[in-house]
Amino acid sequence: MIYVLIMIGSAIGGVARYWLSGVVSRCFGESFPWGTLLVNISGCFVIGFFATITAPGDGRLFLDSQTRQFVMIGLCGGYTTFSSFGLQTLNLARGGEAFAALANIGLSFGLCLFAVWLGHIAAAHLNELKGA
Repeated sequence: MIYVLIMIGSAIGGVARYWLSGVVSRCFGESFPWGTLLVNISGCFVIGFFATITAPGDGRLFLDSQTRQFVMIGLCGGYTTFSSFGLQTLNLARGGEAFAALANIGLSFGLCLFAVWLGHIAAAHLNELKGA
């Protein structure tokens, strides 16, 4: 059953990625992979937040392991796009856009790591709240 849940989550995440990347591309153009960058940052925030808020033992929200796997492996795995990131970065470099390729690497790595940390911190603060 867990494989079916992960498959469904991956499909939902993939559709969400396609939609958001398209919206961002229409707004900002396609000369730089802004859509992929935004998807990766938001996906990193979500997985950092969700993993912490539902962490066994000290998480504020108790969820069974299948639900956690559905969200973190299925939804987030289908949503984030590091394979697209790699291809787009290679295409930028091969197209003579070395600065844009390096900027994409730096921004993706730095901002996505920051987003995971920020999601973790936000959920950790919620975990510490008393009551509710």
